[in-house]
Amino acid sequence: MGQIEAEVSIEDISSVKRKMLFEIPWADVKKELDKAYHVIGKKAKVKGFRPGKTPRKVLEMYYKNQAEEEAVSILVGESYADAVKENRISVVDNPVIDQKGIELNKNFKYTATVEIEPVFEPKDYIGLEVEKEEYEVKDEDVEARLEQLRQMYSTLESIEDNRGIIEGDFVNIDFEGKVDGKTSKKLTSKNYMLEIGSKIFVPGFEDQLIGVNKGESKEIKVRFPDDYPSKNVAGKDGIFSVSVNDIKEKRLPDLDENFIKNFDAYDKLEDLKKDIRESLVKENETRINADLKNMIIDRLLENNEFEIPSVFVNRQIDYMALGARQRMINDGMNPEKAAEISSNLHDRFKSEAEKIVKTSLLIHKIAEKESITVDEKDIEVKLRELARKLAQDYESLKASYETNNLKEHLKNEILEQKTLDFLKEKSDIRNVKKSNNKKYISWHSYR
Repeated sequence: MGQIEAEVSIEDISSVKRKMLFEIPWADVKKELDKAYHVIGKKAKVKGFRPGKTPRKVLEMYYKNQAEEEAVSILVGESYADAVKENRISVVDNPVIDQKGIELNKNFKYTATVEIEPVFEPKDYIGLEVEKEEYEVKDEDVEARLEQLRQMYSTLESIEDNRGIIEGDFVNIDFEGKVDGKTSKKLTSKNYMLEIGSKIFVPGFEDQLIGVNKGESKEIKVRFPDDYPSKNVAGKDGIFSVSVNDIKEKRLPDLDENFIKNFDAYDKLEDLKKDIRESLVKENETRINADLKNMIIDRLLENNEFEIPSVFVNRQIDYMALGARQRMINDGMNPEKAAEISSNLHDRFKSEAEKIVKTSLLIHKIAEKESITVDEKDIEVKLRELARKLAQDYESLKASYETNNLKEHLKNEILEQKTLDFLKEKSDIRNVKKSNNKKYISWHSYR
């Protein structure tokens, strides 16, 4: 306990928020006020007085606000710290202080509103009932992936017969757009390649090009949607003058020896099919594990309801917004525009941020209860695994983590994974067969 004797009462606002009410005797207030004036008086430059010789009444005329601010800072700082320690309050952020200042000969009163660590006991986390979806890779899955590869290696060739545009064609066009009778530079382009049926243009634009021949021109009338990105034309009628320079159609390669030459790793089609099948199996395993992890987390959160401090959620939202901003910049967006967009994503991120925070708190509580820990060996194994994935030297990576204070973050990551593995082991898992209805190309798999 410090030298300031404060009366403290604590109100529960919620399970994670406390309001602390302080009253400090005038004697302690006067003592700190006297100290403040003493320090100020040593350096104060007041006309007609030497430093250190200025009377208190004169100092009060010139330095009252400064002295009271310094006294309040000491009174609040010491009494708050003592109260938090004495009452064993696990605060998670700086307090919100409300005080009306010092009044002569009166006790000093103030309140400190704080958020605290949530206190709860994890429950019902053993024997979680979850479904493990098993995806069987069938021949048609392999063929579908092979077809996607054919699409990747397709070519665009000008049509030979004199026919009009059909859906699926790629057309080279010049167009000039007018709104309110005025030509718009943003709606004008030359040698623009458009896939008919892609629906990337204004609704109705592509449909009106059907049947138009190469070398022909056509006037196209459209209405811009109310939510069109360019606000100056949204909801308005527009007219496009379009000239068709060329019509191309997609040609798919035959699945023969020439197609296999696109891939260095295979001599024949069967080798490629075998690798595709193995890749699909690995993708399914990754998906199954991710789905199982998410299901375990969902069951955990259903069984454990508790409040979380808003400061935790806001920090997570800031972290997510920062990540979104960096991704936009990496994709070529102007940093200022990326910052503006990411700052408007906070409400969208809130629900996900709350789930992430709750999950992390819950998993750490379970780890504590089940005595799950992370030792230096666990950290070494994880760092060596990362070094292999990143093709980096282990010692260099280790030094980088230590220099940049990333070791604690890695430790938390390992602890959460070990705890999730424990929960998975203790779960009641029911295997369910599913068809392989998601097909993505792993760009690195077929080279």
